[in-house]
This record gives sequence, C-alpha cells and structure tokens, in this order.
Amino acid sequence: MLKTGKRINSRREFSEGFKRKLVDDFEKGVMSVLQMERQYGISNKSIYKWIYKYSTYNEKNICIVEMKDSQTHRVKELEEKVKELERAVGQKQIMIDYLEKMIDLAKDTYSIDVKKNSNTPHSGGSNPTDKS
Repeated sequence: MLKTGKRINSRREFSEGFKRKLVDDFEKGVMSVLQMERQYGISNKSIYKWIYKYSTYNEKNICIVEMKDSQTHRVKELEEKVKELERAVGQKQIMIDYLEKMIDLAKDTYSIDVKKNSNTPHSGGSNPTDKS
C-alpha cells in the first residue's frame, strides 16, 4: 500500500516458455503442482490452467487428480493384500476339493455316505425353539 491508501497492483505475467516448462516438469514427474505453487508462488489454479492448455497428455474436460505418496503407498498395500487373500482363497479351495475327493473315495471304498450319515452334533447356533 502506498501512503495515499491506494493499493499497488502486483499482477505478474509469465512467458509461454515458462508455462510450458512447468507443464513439462509436471508431466515428467519432476515437480508436483503443490511443489510448483510453493517454489514459484503461483496459485494452483493458474498452474492447472496451464496444464490443461499446454499438456500433451490431457484432453479438454478431463479432471487431473494428483495422488500423494501416501495414497500411492496405500494403493500398493491394498493390492498386496488382495493378492495375499486370493492366494489364501485358492489354498482353501484346493483343501475343499481334496476333502471332497476323500469323501468320495471313502464312499466308494467303504460304501458309507459320510455326508449323509454324519452323527456329529451340529456346531454353534442356538437350540431350536418350540413354536406352539
């Protein structure tokens, strides 16, 4: 502000080459929008506008979303968890197939239907109620 109370307009203009360099750095992963914003003191709105205008990858009306490192790390963790669970399900399915085959062999060899003649008590649950 000046002594007279008038505000100084501090509008900065950037060359097209500078804008293209920032967009290129963003596309190559050298800097994120947040890093550019902090380093050059430029609003992220301006940077995104330049990305939409000069980017070779982005098309009009496509939203750009930057994933933070923690989010990328979380996605990798979840992918690993999915793989681990798929392996566990596969192993359980192999065990089920094995046990069913053993039941079929017992039925053929000893003429006993293990599934039908099972005398084991039911596990868990509550006692049946009398609906009178």
